[in-house]
Amino acid sequence: MNTFPDLSPSAPRRGPRTAVKALVAVTAVAAVAVGGAWGAGLGPFAGESGPDPEAVAEARAFLADWAAGRLPAAAARTTRPDRAEEVLSSFTSGLDIDRPVLTAGRPVEDEESGGHAVTVPYTARMPVTGLGTWTYGAELPLRERDGEWKVDWRLSLVHPRLSGTEKFRLEREEAEPVRALDRAGRALSADAHPSLGPVLAQLARGRDGGGPRGAVLLVDRATGDVRRTEVTFGAPARRDDGPLRTTLDARWQSAAEQALRKAGGKNAALVALRVADGQVLAVANSPADGFNRAVSGTYAPGSTWKIVTSGALLLKGAVAPDDVVDCPRYLTVGKRFQNVETSAHPGATFRTAFTESCNTAFIGLRDRLGDGELGEVAMKYFGVGQTWHVGVPSYDGSLPEPRDATEKAASMIGQGRVQANPLIMASVTATAVSGRFHQPSLVATGTEDTTVTEPLPPRVVSRLRSLLRATVTEGTARVLAPLGGEVGGKTGTAEVSEEQENNGWMVAHRGGVAVACVVEEGVTGGGSAGPVVYGVLSGAPRS
Repeated sequence: MNTFPDLSPSAPRRGPRTAVKALVAVTAVAAVAVGGAWGAGLGPFAGESGPDPEAVAEARAFLADWAAGRLPAAAARTTRPDRAEEVLSSFTSGLDIDRPVLTAGRPVEDEESGGHAVTVPYTARMPVTGLGTWTYGAELPLRERDGEWKVDWRLSLVHPRLSGTEKFRLEREEAEPVRALDRAGRALSADAHPSLGPVLAQLARGRDGGGPRGAVLLVDRATGDVRRTEVTFGAPARRDDGPLRTTLDARWQSAAEQALRKAGGKNAALVALRVADGQVLAVANSPADGFNRAVSGTYAPGSTWKIVTSGALLLKGAVAPDDVVDCPRYLTVGKRFQNVETSAHPGATFRTAFTESCNTAFIGLRDRLGDGELGEVAMKYFGVGQTWHVGVPSYDGSLPEPRDATEKAASMIGQGRVQANPLIMASVTATAVSGRFHQPSLVATGTEDTTVTEPLPPRVVSRLRSLLRATVTEGTARVLAPLGGEVGGKTGTAEVSEEQENNGWMVAHRGGVAVACVVEEGVTGGGSAGPVVYGVLSGAPRS
């Protein structure tokens, strides 16, 4: 049993923060698995009239700090920092909440305040470790005093029903661990494969309502009496239908978990799946017992997305591998874009732009695609953004039509509002090298497939395979070159915010298996995700 404890009062306000710091922090809002926020400063309030932008920035910065676990920084943005830090810490740790996702809504100005009070509603998605996500709405009140905006601290801004007389308590109901088998009939367990703990629990719930169960209760602070049940997780287990048969391969799973140790303790995730049919061979996360970021995470995929962008350009005949493209050091489209380490490649071919991951070259080709064309290709040929039935809750990707030229430029290189995760990018890689999307699956039988896609033309597949191969032999994925066989790969470096290091990505295929890995704050794809992907491909059995 976990209890949100009684909280004592607190202390003086801290000194002012500048609006510049607040605006910088805005870009970091909200990521479980964090990824996806983009440093261009675009957001739902950009360019709008209404409440003071500094108030909105302070609210979003508060949410960003809270979501990222920077509780002292979040508390310092309130009128009662010591009290706020204690409550935020007790709330998230006492209820086993891991990396909340906090999304600001449209701000409302208090007309009677003369512009000195603003309310920013927000949606909270609280992942309760091992159980599920608790979603609710709340509001941040902000007040301006002496030219400085602060979150006006009160318990109800954390949750509308949190008060001086009522608090929350987490209760768990222990359940028998699911009996699961890999594709060859070998037993799978969280003891042997720690990353599978949350995954097997999710699979059990999907099959028969089993797995962990629990609830968040609202209770009286003095007596402990239950006032109401806020949210329940899991369902009563039905009869035992025997062991759960999965598509996983215990040998690949072991190799994946061993390889993730090369991430150096950073949050990371990896998926390996069969190119021929999308069956998942391994899904691993670091930390192993937390959020299933490999399947449900939301990240900007960075330059690994250039596989899809290249597919769209090749489908349209808008470019050929030997065409010369411009790859300058910088390119400005509303904001200044640059290449990793501000490199430039004068006279580069499109092939070189792909293998060296030249951002400016891809952005320079943006007008050869219609505004919504990249998203259409992603969905029609790669299945991204359609509803997948994997066997566990999954995030299936998003690429909304860009709202302006800057966002379109960013989408060409897997930034802006492009969102994916290792499951999606492993599937993208498999589709690129086989020509056909297959819905990924973790369950041997019984999953529904409602996706509708078309095969890529053979000429496009041939060129994508050649580009991926060249990236290993002569480009940014050279870390994979020592591996035998036809190995193809693509690196990615994805901006998160001005306050965080870039996420590192790598995707690859070898011997009929596609792999994708993300390392949060890994700085570069080749340097962080590269060793992980090399580790799993060299350590797993050859099919």
